[in-house]
Formats: sequence, structure tokens, C-alpha cells
Amino acid sequence: MKIRDDRRALHRIPELDRDLPETFAYLKSVLSDLNCLLFEPVNGSLCAWFDFGQEDSIAFRADADALPIMEKTGVDYASRHSGCMHACGHDGHMAILLELARRLKEKKHLPHNVLLVFQSAEETTGGAKDICDSGVFTRYHVKAIFGLHLWPGLEAGVVASRRQELMARSSEVNVDIYGKSAHIAKANQGVDALMAAVEFYQKAMEMEKKLPGSVFRLLKFGKFQSGTVRNALSAHTHMEGSLRAFQDRVFDGLAAGLADIGRTVEEQYGCTVKLHLSDGYPAVMNPSELYARVKSALPFRELESPSMTAEDFSWYQKTLPGLFFFLGLGDVPALHTDTFDFDEPILLKGADFFEKLAETGL
Repeated sequence: MKIRDDRRALHRIPELDRDLPETFAYLKSVLSDLNCLLFEPVNGSLCAWFDFGQEDSIAFRADADALPIMEKTGVDYASRHSGCMHACGHDGHMAILLELARRLKEKKHLPHNVLLVFQSAEETTGGAKDICDSGVFTRYHVKAIFGLHLWPGLEAGVVASRRQELMARSSEVNVDIYGKSAHIAKANQGVDALMAAVEFYQKAMEMEKKLPGSVFRLLKFGKFQSGTVRNALSAHTHMEGSLRAFQDRVFDGLAAGLADIGRTVEEQYGCTVKLHLSDGYPAVMNPSELYARVKSALPFRELESPSMTAEDFSWYQKTLPGLFFFLGLGDVPALHTDTFDFDEPILLKGADFFEKLAETGL
């Protein structure tokens, strides 16, 4: 089964960020025999163009980078690159597009041309934005783009999605609170950064809870470090968390609320609060009109709730209409774990779905 062979070959050679020489060498070795135009829209990404003589095109995207994880699956096709692993299924995503490419080679007619996009840096700095900024979608008259993600916990082989909110806008939140250390016997001479941080945390959680239950959002802190010894006030507290939402107004409102809380805590405790939010990725939002057209042409499961995880496919959706899907893997280890693996015949379901999309006049 060629799709399995592709996946295993790619699984053995995981690479990070934008430095993917072995990965792209393999992709080119397969695609070069499939009557398509190969080119690099930006450094570290690869496109394959299938021209069916039409005025417009649709695109399909696969992410290509891996994760800095030491693999522990024990399979005979395990990573040959120590400390690096395809633990998020990107090897499967690429294998699906390679299988689609083989099928496109055999077709005489389609209602649109097809552009396959193999993208780097999904796990790091968002390689999708660079591809969008290159203008490739305008040059090739791409009217819509599609992508999918392998998804543990969803029934094996099931393709699923939902209109509008699918994956969250995400930002890392760092909070540093600076006070003044003093022996606890003379606490009035210091400024307690630990107590101020507790106040900040409690106010942040209260703010998040006040939003209506119908609003999808998440604000949590997973790291809290403060002080040096038991009998001295803390001079510095460091907190790390994550802010996730779908609607920009909700996200921006929570971010502004955190800044307001910081100012309030500064005034209350006489400390200094430094708040930093990373840029992160926008939310993956499936446009209702395109979603309805595809749903009427192809069967797939409709999800009740979105995922709070993030994906840089959202940058494509900021540039042109795009839909993102999940492909169920069943009961397998979680994404981003050192034992992640799956049954490769499931990848054929993804290739079948993409092939039908390519054949559909949208």
C-alpha cells in the first residue's frame, strides 16, 4: 500500500521547523513522476500544481514539520533522528496528499485545477502565514483551500467538522510580578509578590467565569513560581498560562481584562506587574457558505463542540475561503506524546475524501 509506505518513510525522517531537507527530498522524489509543476512559494515549503485547463483552482494543505520528542513506539519504522518525532500526524497528512497526487495524475478532467501545499513550521512559528503572504493563491486563482488533522478519540475513519468555530485562537500568557523581599518578621518593610500574584490569579479566574456559558473560551495557568525561602517575602512571582477563544472580541476582551487586573494589583499591593501575551494563531473558523456547499455534496459528521487546540491553517482562512476537518483515529495515544501511532489504512479515508472534494464543483 503506497500510502502506508509514504507514511512510514516520512515517519523515519522527522525534521523541525523550516529545516526539512530530507522530508522535501522524499516529497519531490514521489511528485516528480506525477505530471505536476513543482515549486517552492517560500523557503521551506513545497507546492505541486495540477493543471486541468480550468480558470480557477482549489488547494489542499499538509503540514510537514515534526516535534522535538524522543520516540518510544518501538515500531520498526520509528524515527531515525534522535529526539525528533512525527508525534502529531503530519507524516500521515503528507501521505494523504501524496496519495491524492497519484490519483490526480490519472484524471483527465476536473472542474478546477488543483494546488497541493506542503507546509513547514506549523508547530513553531506558523509557516502558513508566509505562504499566504507569497501571493501564490492569487497567482494560481485558488478559490478555496482544504485541510485535515488526524484526530485521536474520534471514531476511526470518520471525517468530521463543524461550521464556524472549530479550533481556537491561542496565546501564551506570561505574568511577572515584582515586589520587595523582607524577612517575614518584618513583613511591613517588604512588598509580597506571592500575595499579589494570588490576587491576580483569583481575579483572572473570576473574570473568565463571568462570561456566558455559550461563549467558547479558556483562560488557565499551569505554572506558578515564587520566592526563595520560607521565611522571607517573595520578591518575584512568575506565572505561565494560556488564553484561548474563537471570537476576536472575546479574546481581546479577556486580554484587556488581564491588563486591567494587573493595574489594579499594582495599585493594591505597590508591586510591578508585567504582562505579556504571544501573538499565537487566529482561530480556525469554517465559513458557513462554503461549509454548506461541501456538506450538501459530501457526507461527513458534524461536531457538536469545537476543540480548544490551535492550528495555523487559520492563516489560510484569513486569505481565502477554507475548510478544516478532523479524521478520526479511534482509541490511540494522544497527539504530541512519545507513543503516538495509528492504523495506516485510515489514511485512505482521508485521501478518498479529498479526491471527492477535488471532483466536486464548488
